[in-house]
Amino acid sequence: MTRMPDPLAHTRELFDLDDDVVYLDGNSLGAPPRAVAERVQDVVRHQWGRRLIRSWAEGWWEAPERVGNRIGRLIGAGPGQVIVADSTSVNLFKALMAAVRNTDRAEIVVDEGTFPTDGYIARSVAELTGLALRPAPPEDLDLRDTTAVVLLNHVDYRTGRLLDMAEVTEQVHAVGAKVVWDLCHSAGVLPIELDALNVDLAVGCTYKFLNGGPGSPAFLYVPKHAQSTFEQPLTGWTGHEVPFAMAAEYTPDPGVSRARVGTPDIISMLALDAALDVWDGVDLADVRAKGLALTAHFRGLVEDLPGIEVITPADDRRGHQVSLRHPEAGRIMDQLVERQILGDHRPPDVLRFGFAPLYNTFEDAERAAAVLKELL
Repeated sequence: MTRMPDPLAHTRELFDLDDDVVYLDGNSLGAPPRAVAERVQDVVRHQWGRRLIRSWAEGWWEAPERVGNRIGRLIGAGPGQVIVADSTSVNLFKALMAAVRNTDRAEIVVDEGTFPTDGYIARSVAELTGLALRPAPPEDLDLRDTTAVVLLNHVDYRTGRLLDMAEVTEQVHAVGAKVVWDLCHSAGVLPIELDALNVDLAVGCTYKFLNGGPGSPAFLYVPKHAQSTFEQPLTGWTGHEVPFAMAAEYTPDPGVSRARVGTPDIISMLALDAALDVWDGVDLADVRAKGLALTAHFRGLVEDLPGIEVITPADDRRGHQVSLRHPEAGRIMDQLVERQILGDHRPPDVLRFGFAPLYNTFEDAERAAAVLKELL
């Protein structure tokens, strides 16, 4: 099977990976870039250990906005529109509550196969606001003039199916509704153009393909034209226009910083900042091309194995994972892990293999497929 030339061969050297392990779970937790450990050591020993409280005025306070701008470049957002803070779930709550505030519409529509936390948060927002929650398949959203907001996963976490963001955003706007995109499985692997597509709001995590580390803070996109009306209920002190005035009344920051809530997690934030260095000089078009090639290569090696059903789309409407269905998926993944092939299992019968183009190789795909074949 022919391989494409690898435009990202040099980036694998930027990661701290064990050559004996084939790591195909970057869609759950990205591998650590080599520079992160040294940077975190500096944060602990020097910035916190020596500079102490002075570090807040030496870069800590502005970190959510600064790191947000770095992520913005990777998702097609201009400066001043992405904030890094809190978790994906918290940011999703902020986004949905802001989207339906003062609405005269009656329903929230959510992808019926959404990642569970998105569904949980959407239900909470519906209960708090009195709106109806209607799950719907993305290919048949049945949008109406009563639809207030639509919440969608850009890439389906189970199957790897990719939605056409331009097409769906246009459909949502055609009925006067807003759209919130969850980019957890696409940020860092796909060219995304939030500004160009006039996306209303977007959220995403940073510990998957952005390699920020376990529990690293998530991000929230609020376009400039919508920031003055972005009113979310978690009015914490760091979202205040003048946080250190310690005023009794809450006045939100005029920009994206109004989406901040509490004191930022500096150690995780700066670990993420260091991890983002691996993207310097990387063209997302190369990332996408290699990701498609890797997943196609792996698919071609495993699709005819006994008992295997590939549930990831064969065309370009997929993210950078290959999901397989097998009745004994749990047992098979346990055996793969024992053989140093690290993917993951989603009950009851799905095997997921995520390909991170910055560090995964065609040899990784071949080794994983060979071991899977032996087990079957």
